[in-house]
Amino acid sequence: MTKQKKEARFHILIDTCVWLDVAKHYQQQAILAALEELIRQGDIALILPRTVVDEFARNKERVIEDGSRSLSSTLKRAKEAVEKFGDPRKKSMVLNQLNDVDYRLPTLGAAVVDTVRRIEKLFADTTVVEISDTVKLRAAQRAIDKRAPFHRQRNGIDDAVLIEVYADAVTAKAAPGGRFAFVTHNVKDFSHPNANNKLPHPDIAAFFSRVRSLYFITLGEALRRVRPKHFANLVIEQEWIEEPRRLPEILNSIDELTTKVWYNRHKNLAWSIQRGRHKLVTRAEWDAKWRRLRGYGQTHTIDTVWEGALTAGKKAERKLGKDNYGPWDNFEWGMINGKLSALRWVLGDEWDMLDT
Repeated sequence: MTKQKKEARFHILIDTCVWLDVAKHYQQQAILAALEELIRQGDIALILPRTVVDEFARNKERVIEDGSRSLSSTLKRAKEAVEKFGDPRKKSMVLNQLNDVDYRLPTLGAAVVDTVRRIEKLFADTTVVEISDTVKLRAAQRAIDKRAPFHRQRNGIDDAVLIEVYADAVTAKAAPGGRFAFVTHNVKDFSHPNANNKLPHPDIAAFFSRVRSLYFITLGEALRRVRPKHFANLVIEQEWIEEPRRLPEILNSIDELTTKVWYNRHKNLAWSIQRGRHKLVTRAEWDAKWRRLRGYGQTHTIDTVWEGALTAGKKAERKLGKDNYGPWDNFEWGMINGKLSALRWVLGDEWDMLDT
């Protein structure tokens, strides 16, 4: 009697960007090992579209090159920092350690090559889903309708094909109790634009549910859902080694949040002016009264200054983009102010620094 193959508990489609990030960052070795083991045990089966295989093949050489270059450039900056700022009594010892790492760079770079090989082995052992004409047509219709992942004015045909392949897998007949998951790092195209990015975009939300079909933005979270107890410690370890945000990313976020806070105050002032609670005055009236009347500047604004503020408000709307400047409730505005305060604190400001 032939032994039947175990039906996988989870059928998971992993976006190409996730595979590439796993290959690029050697810290993800443990996550990849966990995935390999779950597949070996039959707990997970991959949904592998042809587009993922092809895109990974096109980008793997770049990932290998970037991995080696990243390690090399980081090491170079570390040496320069030690030379310039290091404790003279310990500098020699630290540089010796860095030189030892430099010597071993080829080995570290080889780790990326090995990870690519392991991923390709998983691909080779998985039945590839060829892209049907029906899927291509549905993906093209998304482009026509400007539905996610075409909502950001970019060519998202490969991403559209990906989500349509996943939709077919979810709706196809499966064994009772079978569950599905879609894993992506591409939150701008697949996640909800105005809510928690762990939620799918409304245009694809129908493909997901609370139990049978799940949406994830990290592979670690998906694996934890499959085997919670066994992989909890592993996922926590991965979360602790996340790389800090780059300074340009922090500055860009501060700029966006500052614009949002200013715009909110601008609209509140406009509301007060419309209802007569705040007055517009000429420059002559302002010059005659603001020095001798206490609090005059809190209840009056020069008309030409307000005209400039209206122009700045329109500019802020264009900068932030539609649906990205409110109206939001008090809780949401509190979150925006809190984020701005926290980011400024990281860069040296005092807490609660919310000047705009």
